[in-house]
Amino acid sequence: MIFRIYDEKSTLGKSAAAQASSIIRGAIAQRGRARVVAASAASQFEFLEALVAEPGIDWKKVELFHLDEYIGLPMSHPASFCTFLDERLISKTGITNAHLLNGEQDPAAVITEVNEKILSAPIDVAFVGIGENGHLAFNDPPADFETEIPYIVVKLDEPCRQQQVGEGWFAHLAHVPTHAISMSIRQVLKAKEILAIVPDARKAAAIAACFNGPITPLAPSSILRTHPHAMIYLDRNSAARLSPEALAQFGLPYANA
Repeated sequence: MIFRIYDEKSTLGKSAAAQASSIIRGAIAQRGRARVVAASAASQFEFLEALVAEPGIDWKKVELFHLDEYIGLPMSHPASFCTFLDERLISKTGITNAHLLNGEQDPAAVITEVNEKILSAPIDVAFVGIGENGHLAFNDPPADFETEIPYIVVKLDEPCRQQQVGEGWFAHLAHVPTHAISMSIRQVLKAKEILAIVPDARKAAAIAACFNGPITPLAPSSILRTHPHAMIYLDRNSAARLSPEALAQFGLPYANA
């Protein structure tokens, strides 16, 4: 694992997109396709905007998996992660092979179907965020570090749900669903490469909790430190509370923009 820290989140997004496109093009060149996992969150705006503008990607050869989705939320809702991915990635690239999680269908049936599909071959790269509570996907603390099941049903804690209100996806906490389908921690870690895109000052406490202290289910994204090819993209605001020891161990104080 290594940090890359930028002065501006727009530069962060462009740099992460350049690496992401290189990974995708490389997978297609080697095996004729790329298998990708994408997150749906406000932290991904600049990254996805830059990614869809990257040249030389044959998006028809990209297979897309969904990181998580609220249970019971219709795709017509503005907070639907299916809608997020469709508007910001699928419709802009022409991806035709996307496995979206339908939150209105029976969760057990959705999970059974997508588990079979994701286990059919390795994932080349996962694009993820880190929550204000340190969650990875929707695995809130204390996260399950042991299950090998690819997708699971999780209960969302109040800090996670409050973040959705703070980002403007819901008007009130009572409107935020209490459960979701989420990719499990172990399944995220099975990706050959992981790019975590985490800008903004509101993420600084979570970044500090996950990378200054021990690896623990109480700081779920701390588990990324065990992955040999994880890159954590931060801006100076989200990185503000990293310890000198963490910076020394995982990367230079600032990356070249």
